Amino acid sequence: MEEKCRVAVIILNWNGKKFLEQFLPAVWQFSSNIAKVYVADNASTDNSVQYLEQNFPEVKIIRNPQNGGFAYGYNASLDKIESEYYILLNSDVEVTKDWIEPVIKLMDNDKAIGAVQPKIKSFTSPGYFEYAGAAGGFIDVYGYPFCRGRIFDTIEKDEKQYDDVKEIFWATGACLFIRGPLYHELGGFDEDLFSHQEEIDLCWRMKLLGHKVMYCPSAEVMHYGGGMLPKSNPFKTYLNFRNNLIILCKNHPPGTLAWKIFVRMVLDGVAAFRFLLMGNANDFLAILKGHWHFYGSIPKTLKKRKAIMSRNLQPVTCVYKRSIVKKYFIQRKTHFSQLNPEDFS
Repeated sequence: MEEKCRVAVIILNWNGKKFLEQFLPAVWQFSSNIAKVYVADNASTDNSVQYLEQNFPEVKIIRNPQNGGFAYGYNASLDKIESEYYILLNSDVEVTKDWIEPVIKLMDNDKAIGAVQPKIKSFTSPGYFEYAGAAGGFIDVYGYPFCRGRIFDTIEKDEKQYDDVKEIFWATGACLFIRGPLYHELGGFDEDLFSHQEEIDLCWRMKLLGHKVMYCPSAEVMHYGGGMLPKSNPFKTYLNFRNNLIILCKNHPPGTLAWKIFVRMVLDGVAAFRFLLMGNANDFLAILKGHWHFYGSIPKTLKKRKAIMSRNLQPVTCVYKRSIVKKYFIQRKTHFSQLNPEDFS
């Protein structure tokens, strides 16, 4: 550890100079009074570091020697910062006044809370939630992730319907508040995931140890979305399908895991052929590749699972005990408010 502080905002950057130019001024304006601000650079080649040195000399720069993805970038950077609270912030997020204080107050008042996310709205459509996080994340019985305010491709308008402080299953990595010591106790992000859904894995491991993950609506940020990798991208499709299977295999309690993996094979196959029928052959191939690489990862994943399952595990809350695929595509339940609250653990 090199730096010590109570609250640290860490922006991970890779060739995101245009986003730093657009969004860093507000981060500095609304954060420097309460937090130290860092930019962790993953070996950018677009003069991002030079821009920071010339325009934001007060911002501390951490230079990572390679672009090892989201997980590696944060793990390598946070090893250099000792802080009670980390705030992991995407470079394409616009923060607002008082975006930090309500969350820190919430965490100060309840030591069982391990991580929190604010309300995430769309920068390009400000009246709507943003795809990656919205009003807090959940998973269904087969491990598929969704959000309050966003189920699959249906994104809800923010009409203050989710303005309650609420326990959730996972908090988005686009703007993730997490206790520093807990992050290190958990071993940080799983670097084998590279990018996408590593925050779901981290929150799942956190909840297995009895910590809570929360949503705090009085803090609000605007996410541009797809800044590093557009939502409609075969590589992102590959990562999402591969990584979701890995984290399901790692963290699901024993008993029904084998059955659920089998069901996932079927459902993912349906999703793959749906892409093919829609003319998206590259996404079809990405799902096949994701599954193939998941099979290859099983020995390593089972070793991680053994280590996780050896600990004193607690019952996990905020799991939707039904199939969100069935609810959405067959029963046409497209809004979170249409789901029965009694169907959540």
